[in-house]
Amino acid sequence: MTLPAPNPVSMLAGHILRRSGFPAAPPSRTKVEENDAAEAAKAEAWELVSAAQDGDTSAFGRLYDRYVDVVYRYVLFRLGDRDLAEDVTSETFLRALRRITSVSYQGRDVGAWFVTIARNIILDHVKSSRFRLEVVTDEVAEPNGAPIGNVGVQAVAGPEQQAISRATRAELLRCVAELGEDQRECIVLRFMQGLSVAETAAIMKRNEGAIKALQHRAVRRLAQLLPTGLR
Repeated sequence: MTLPAPNPVSMLAGHILRRSGFPAAPPSRTKVEENDAAEAAKAEAWELVSAAQDGDTSAFGRLYDRYVDVVYRYVLFRLGDRDLAEDVTSETFLRALRRITSVSYQGRDVGAWFVTIARNIILDHVKSSRFRLEVVTDEVAEPNGAPIGNVGVQAVAGPEQQAISRATRAELLRCVAELGEDQRECIVLRFMQGLSVAETAAIMKRNEGAIKALQHRAVRRLAQLLPTGLR
């Protein structure tokens, strides 16, 4: 018997709601291994930063390849304009290249630094124009078609499953769009970009306690907005 492919957006929605403050099961060995892999990747990224600071241009190119999709998805989610998102993403890495010698290890992933630069560019853009921040739906995906939040499926879904995934992704993002701006950004950074509380706090210029409280309120509100089928 062929089992239906898991719905990636339902998985993401469930992941968000499970982080609402209820006790979680102890991390499994697999989760520990994933954490170890993430730490190794973070260390490797900072080694690339160090090499770039020493003048290795190829090292910065590898940083670009590693984080350009993360930055682009964040910007696209905030602005809702594909062309503008591409421009802001390009400007982000140009600024990062100019400032590469000024960044130093602070215990967080290098990606948080790139996202901080992108966020500042977005804020400058909003202050200097009447452009309204929007939330896009179907465009917010991995370049290879994988859904937001790095939640994937084991097998290629058929046309029907893909249509369902697009519809549920749109519904989830519609609910996220109804959150207040701070709550929305917290959800995007924590769950769709996978940043830690500390990294999110650094980007949003708040302390970790404030981010935890903001996340709690955002998740509670999202739980009220989500249709029963996505909870």
